[in-house]
Amino acid sequence: MSASTVLEALSTGAIEVLGLLPYSSNYTFLVRVTWGDERTLAVYKPQRGERPLWDFMTGSLGAREVASYLVSEEAGWGIVPPTVLREEGPLGAGSLQLFIEHDPDRHFFVLMEERLDDFRPFAVFDVVINNADRKAGHVIEDASKKVWAVDHGLTFHAEPKLRTVIWQFADEPLGESLRTQLGTLGSALSDPDGLGGQVAELLTPEEAAGALERVEGLLIEDSFPSPGSDRPLPWPLV
Repeated sequence: MSASTVLEALSTGAIEVLGLLPYSSNYTFLVRVTWGDERTLAVYKPQRGERPLWDFMTGSLGAREVASYLVSEEAGWGIVPPTVLREEGPLGAGSLQLFIEHDPDRHFFVLMEERLDDFRPFAVFDVVINNADRKAGHVIEDASKKVWAVDHGLTFHAEPKLRTVIWQFADEPLGESLRTQLGTLGSALSDPDGLGGQVAELLTPEEAAGALERVEGLLIEDSFPSPGSDRPLPWPLV
């Protein structure tokens, strides 16, 4: 299916729960989405299945997943699978993301040995969304060798929360391509009739403003950040 068809299917198709996905801290389900003659697999994360956290508002994680997808698309990175919010689902409101078939053993720690430079956009993306949980297993590779980033519920906090396994580019220059993409993203986040308005509907005002501030900060520094806290890594690492 084309990208627009996938989004339409995820937004309006019938959802059939196939089973619970293992190793998730929140209730996460593999589902089949049927839209006309089209069928696809997706990952469904209902709000009611979110485990309460002290620093993220319960019921907000799905919106953060969608905001992460929108940021990735606007910047031209295209590394987050199509993701939408569904107000109605088998277990209530939640996020729905296209399922990417992959080998779970081919995670970041394996892939970095083969194609490290491909992860420069991932590192910048995680700074922009203030990703508090970039585990190695949240980087996957599909059958065509395209790499994807998944699991973005713990993002966009108003306070610095960056925890990631991708620190290999620390203090290196961003490079022309990433600077251009960040410039495009910054303009979009500044537009209340565009991405800025979309993100504002998904996040708190402070969180939405923080995303733009991090883009501007990256452009001013013109380099990848170095670990800036005593907890720069997620746990577990994979």
